[in-house]
Amino acid sequence: MDRIDLAILKALEADARISFSDLAARMNMSKTPVWKRVKALEEEGAIASYRAQLNPKTLGFGLEALIEVTLDFEAADAFEREVMRHPAVWRCYATTGEADYSLHVLARDMGDMDNIIRHEIARLPGVQRTRTSVITRAIKREQSLSELAERRGT
Repeated sequence: MDRIDLAILKALEADARISFSDLAARMNMSKTPVWKRVKALEEEGAIASYRAQLNPKTLGFGLEALIEVTLDFEAADAFEREVMRHPAVWRCYATTGEADYSLHVLARDMGDMDNIIRHEIARLPGVQRTRTSVITRAIKREQSLSELAERRGT
């Protein structure tokens, strides 16, 4: 990956709907070489997907929380299958440390969050303990991966 690839990724990260004409103009290149580079970046997996980024609050989710889950590890596969299907779990990460998983959960309000934690998450396969931190405000939501790669010399 060279500096042109990183510049293309940076532009697409900022606006995935940019036309190939506009992207080529930004790169000071013609459309065909830019198109070929984008296709190569897609094929190698550097570009994982294109999607609209939605705002949870405008969709009625006024509360977010991080839920650490400690698990009976015999049930890890069943837990992961259920988490993948659970509509309130926005993101799930396997972690090291005291908890086995960290869930990013969306809820309408505190009553909804309480129900999700006590009646849904706590009853998933193998859950031994949960610890919840409600997110009061986002300090940093996005990090440009292309800028990070550029700064870190990737």
